[in-house]
Amino acid sequence: MRKHCEVSAKGKEGKAAMKFHEFMGALRKGTPHVFLLAGEEQYYVEKALAALRQNLFPDGGAEDAVENAPGEIDVDQLIGLIETVPFFSEKHVVIVRDAPFFKAANAGKKADGPGEKQRPEKKRGKDAKQERLQQLLQDMPPFAYVIFLMKEKPDQRRKLTKLVEQAGLFLDAEPVRPWNINEWLQGKLRDIGKEMDREVHEYFLGAVSMMQQISLSYLDQEFDKIALFSRQPRITKAEMIEVFSGLPETSVFALIDAVSAKDVKKALALLVRQLQDGTYFAVLLALLARHVRQLWQARLLMAQGCYGRQLAKKLELNPYIAEKLGRAAKRFRDDQLRQAYLAIVDADYRLKTGQGGNELLERILIVLCR
Repeated sequence: MRKHCEVSAKGKEGKAAMKFHEFMGALRKGTPHVFLLAGEEQYYVEKALAALRQNLFPDGGAEDAVENAPGEIDVDQLIGLIETVPFFSEKHVVIVRDAPFFKAANAGKKADGPGEKQRPEKKRGKDAKQERLQQLLQDMPPFAYVIFLMKEKPDQRRKLTKLVEQAGLFLDAEPVRPWNINEWLQGKLRDIGKEMDREVHEYFLGAVSMMQQISLSYLDQEFDKIALFSRQPRITKAEMIEVFSGLPETSVFALIDAVSAKDVKKALALLVRQLQDGTYFAVLLALLARHVRQLWQARLLMAQGCYGRQLAKKLELNPYIAEKLGRAAKRFRDDQLRQAYLAIVDADYRLKTGQGGNELLERILIVLCR
């Protein structure tokens, strides 16, 4: 029987799935031999994989020590690959992408045929292979490391998922949303040695709340640019505006703010600017519709006694943005929001069928701001 590594032995106490910063903290304390990096937020998966490579090969030389295996690899072949003794390196790392071992029992499972069932002997053989893999992962060769990568959330009821939680490290890379972006932001600011004042932080949260889907890769790249070209320790609002200037949904942020404040003159001026800048009417309509829905939902929730930051969880917004939305919602009437929403639906149809122009967008703003 091989001697377990220290981290694997400690793993018998059990460790739950970790968020990115928890995972990175655990990695700094020690390197087990088994990893599962999974979840929809592939930005975190790739970051964790890069950190693992650096941890395992601080002096480089990973090319001769790392092998990539497809997820559909036969279990016995995978076992043989993991146990292969390295020749040109002290370590042997196997990376397995999208292995079915961690997926829900019926996920991606192909039927054997109409009315057919898996033969008992075939099922026993499959179970025996799985058991051999489980034993190997619990008692890894001292030179061997295996990293399982997934683009979806694994089934935590599966034996192998539980085993990785106990014997290794399991990164659960959940998608980042506007209400939990602060964790990423604080970590990024530490990494680049920058800070934000309250005004810039509020602008950032507001702009992110407009994004249909947050791209951490994009934000990461833009903040790196700020760190490269700005010598000031504090990020300015002008720099933050520049970060979001290339994204249509966030460049409309000022227009939405003007609508919330019922400032019709400013809203119409910003609409003209957006159209001149080439923002497509469908983008403007979608964001206005989303904002009207959120205002309406906030009013309904406040009528039920849910106020301020309590709106955040219900509306899936950052607490600051939810509180701001609640204040704005008090300026509107239900019938006004209903009329505005119907005007948006009508404008969508008319613009797509060539029966109207920008005056339809202007009408929506006037209905909302009057």
